[in-house]
Amino acid sequence: MASRIEKNFLRTHGRHITILSIDGGGVRGIIPAKILIFLESELQRFDGKEARLADYFDVIAGTSTGGLMTAMLTAPNGCNRPKFSAQEILDFYMLKSPSIFRQRPCPYLFGSNCGCFGNLCGPKYDGKVLHEEIEQNLEGIKLHETLTNVVIPAFDIELLQPTIFSSFDTKSAPSKDAYLSDICIGTSAAPVYLPAHYFNNEDSNFLPQEFNLIDGGVAANNPALLAMSMVSKNIFQQRENYFETEPAEYKNFRVLSLGTGLAKQHKYHSAKEVAKWGMLRWLCNCFVDMPIINIYSEASTDMVDIMLSVLFKSLEKEGKYLRIQDDSLTGDAASMDIATGENLKKLEKIGDELIKKPLSRVNIDTGEYEPVPCGGTNEQALIKFAKKLRKERNLRIQGAKKAAKLL
Repeated sequence: MASRIEKNFLRTHGRHITILSIDGGGVRGIIPAKILIFLESELQRFDGKEARLADYFDVIAGTSTGGLMTAMLTAPNGCNRPKFSAQEILDFYMLKSPSIFRQRPCPYLFGSNCGCFGNLCGPKYDGKVLHEEIEQNLEGIKLHETLTNVVIPAFDIELLQPTIFSSFDTKSAPSKDAYLSDICIGTSAAPVYLPAHYFNNEDSNFLPQEFNLIDGGVAANNPALLAMSMVSKNIFQQRENYFETEPAEYKNFRVLSLGTGLAKQHKYHSAKEVAKWGMLRWLCNCFVDMPIINIYSEASTDMVDIMLSVLFKSLEKEGKYLRIQDDSLTGDAASMDIATGENLKKLEKIGDELIKKPLSRVNIDTGEYEPVPCGGTNEQALIKFAKKLRKERNLRIQGAKKAAKLL
């Protein structure tokens, strides 16, 4: 498989810009992890067991838990190959989630991890285990070292603006060339659940920059559109030499967007119910639900899906945008932090079942997911997508070989 330098050369001989996007969602990241395992295994059927997703995507984007998965998919090992396979990422979630989101008994009325009462006085989790695991697995790897381009959003709470960590910008904005561990801790620092993350990216070659980060989900819980925008910006500024395409020529984009599940098929709250709510009820309803956080997260996720659905439909290229999402979660499975063995296995099963479900698209009028007529299943769509990825990669390799002979 090609190295990062070879990949940059290969891009000049392609026809499509390939993007993988992974939503935020805490432990629900297990659902897209199952999709990634299936896709990677499908690619390995033809290209061998060493094939990895980073070999086929020009850009991998992720927010929060999706940002961590993005970093793990693209972080290099000592041999300039991806450090983790998709299966190893799932193994990480299944093994480490219970300790990362460990529920502890409340020692006093307003203590930590004591339902919403505890959340009034501090984050639900101290984040120590998560930080240790991220630092151990991504130790010493910086943004510019990823094996393909990545886009990971966070939000700077001091500046009140999104901070986008993109490997496209490591040369023009070297102060953002941070360690992947810091970026992942920042993008996953969900308000109420985990503490905000501060770090100072110091380097003798540029002025240090301070970052005060919380979860990227407050800005782009579904980072698919952000990833496309960063590619367009990069083409416009001509920092990397893609094949002949214009910045907003989206018909040349091929996008796989993976959700972490929603609970939309079950009624949430009625207008009559919430009409008299005050600040406390919006933040914490009946001490078990956090309506305002759920609303903002799901609203931004759905808006991106709707916008991209409209965009690709208007281009008559609906087949180039594949969104896989489960909107039927219930109970513990809809939570982002319930990490009991039972719930983790349930999420794994949901991921397996999602692969077998009919291919669905969002109805831009109702916001509901509806089966695509004659669209087959998600499994069939992923197999087709894998074939397109392989075709694109082989086209680039052949073009690069021909070009090399002429040099």
